[in-house]
Parts: sequence; C-alpha cells; structure tokens
Amino acid sequence: MKAILRRRFGPPEELQLAEIPRPEPAAGEVLVRVRASSVNAFDRGFVRGTPLLGRLMMGLLLPSTPRIGAALAGVVEVVGAGVTRFKSGDEVYGTGLGAYAEFVCSRERKLAPKPRNLSFEQAAAVPIAAITAFNGLHERIPPARTVLITGAAGGVGSFAVQLAKLLGAEVTGVCHSQALDFVRSLGADHVIDYAASDYTHGAARYDLLFDVSGEKPLSACRRLLNQGGVYLLVGSPPGYWVAPIDKALVTLARSWFSRGTLGVMLARSSSDELVALKDLIEAGKITPAIDSAYPGRGAGRAPSLRSGPPPRQGRDQHRRQLMARDSALGL
Repeated sequence: MKAILRRRFGPPEELQLAEIPRPEPAAGEVLVRVRASSVNAFDRGFVRGTPLLGRLMMGLLLPSTPRIGAALAGVVEVVGAGVTRFKSGDEVYGTGLGAYAEFVCSRERKLAPKPRNLSFEQAAAVPIAAITAFNGLHERIPPARTVLITGAAGGVGSFAVQLAKLLGAEVTGVCHSQALDFVRSLGADHVIDYAASDYTHGAARYDLLFDVSGEKPLSACRRLLNQGGVYLLVGSPPGYWVAPIDKALVTLARSWFSRGTLGVMLARSSSDELVALKDLIEAGKITPAIDSAYPGRGAGRAPSLRSGPPPRQGRDQHRRQLMARDSALGL
C-alpha cells in the first residue's frame, strides 16, 4: 500500500510517498481503507520533531515510527477478533496512528459511523478538532454564559464557536481581519480582530476563556474573567526547544491552587464523543469547514504542516496558521 512517511525529522518537503506492507488488524482493531485524512497543527510537531522535549516520546534522533497522521474517514476493510460494532464495508471516521496512508489499523473504540450528510473529506476534518472543542465546552456551558474563544477561525476554534452557541452561550471570537465574516457566519455574537486591538485590554469580562491561540500571558487572560470564571488553555505558539509544553505545564501547576478556575485541555478521543458529534452534524447543528484539499503527494503543502515556530521579528506566520481551517488530505 502507499503511505506518506517521514524518515527523519524536518520540514514537510521531506515527506515521502512510499510503498509499504499493508497492516493486519490485531484483536480489537479495525483495518480501514482511508478515503481522507485531515492535516492538523497536532501533526506539525510529529513531522518536524519539535519541540525537542517532545522527542522523548517521538524518538531522540530519528522518528520512532515513520508513519504520520491521525484523523481519518474511510471504509472498513477487515475487522480483527472481538470487534462487534463494525463490519466490512461500513463507513467510519475517527483516529488511527499513521492515517496518511491507504490503510490504517485503529482500535474499535477510536471509531464511529461516519455522519451520513458529510463527504469523507468533511468527516476527516472532525475527529481531532471537534473532539477538542467538545471536551472543553460541553461540561462548562452552562454554567458559563459568556465565552471568549481565541483562534476562532481555526480548526478547533471554528467548532468551539458553533458548540458554544449551541449550548446557549454569548460568544466572542478572536481572529484575523480576513476571517471576521467567517467567524460571524459560525454564530459568534461578537468578533475581535487581534491585529487591530488587544483583546486583553478590553472592558468586557467572560465566564470562560477558551484559549486556542495561547499567545497572551496567563496573567493578562485571567484579568478578563468574571468572578468564578474559568481559563482553559487549548493551544499555544509552537517553539523549537520546549514550547508549547512549558506553558501547558505552568498552567497545569497553577491550576492546582486555582480552585478550578484554570485548566489545560487534554482531549480524549473515544467513540462516545464521535457518536455525539455525528448526531449533532446529522441534525445540521454543527458543520466542519475545510480550507483546501490536497492529493497524497501534496500533503507537504498543507498550511498546518508548513507553519513552524514563530520568527523572532514577529508572529504573523503563526497567526496565519491559526486562521487556516483543517485541510482534507485525499488518498
């Protein structure tokens, strides 16, 4: 089968389309013929091997596995022993390590039936981004009634805006000027162009700050909260040595003394979340936004893989990355 591999850490231009043996599902696994896989910011670090601290898990000098990609949509080819929820021919979506390939094995609990009203490309854009937003919001709204979402035009942010509105919150989205209309179309009550004004200097206060961009200091973000409000760190600008792990660790450490007003979003992916999202999508209550699609050989052009650590002279490169919606990778 064909698969996109990274033989060593580096820029996405070094990704290779290669022929490798087709995997066989173990007990409790499902072999999926991949029809599309989304390119997320999550994948960038695995391609580049950054931050370097992350290589304790990814491999110190060379990748521990050459296969990349996680979010997918496709058709069940074969099921392993003990699998009861799926059969050959079922259309599914979810996650599986090495999803940038013609076939991938995934645990049964990491898959769910594909939403009937979505194409494979649209469905592949859901698993990581939407689950992150869903996990962060569905238990916090209510009681949160006013919500500020940074990175509101990105993959996670665009789902967060839709879900927050669905849960009854008054939503303010922070994004680039070119995405203001897009964020309004998702249902945001208010939008802020981060290049035109610093949202941390505004007079508005919020019950929940869902911080996808993670660019502002924690102290400035906490000043935006109402009494009892919650700050939730979802993402942070990528770095070469430690970032974004350092900010997550600091926020996590301080959360122990914050009486529940600080938190770090650690998304958990399971069939329960995927089924809940499927129901919302089929009911027309949320929908994925795809910026562009690429054939297998063009994966390196996807914006989510190309953005690296922000340059010293400014953060425009990172900010453009935050604007990019998920890109479906056709195989």
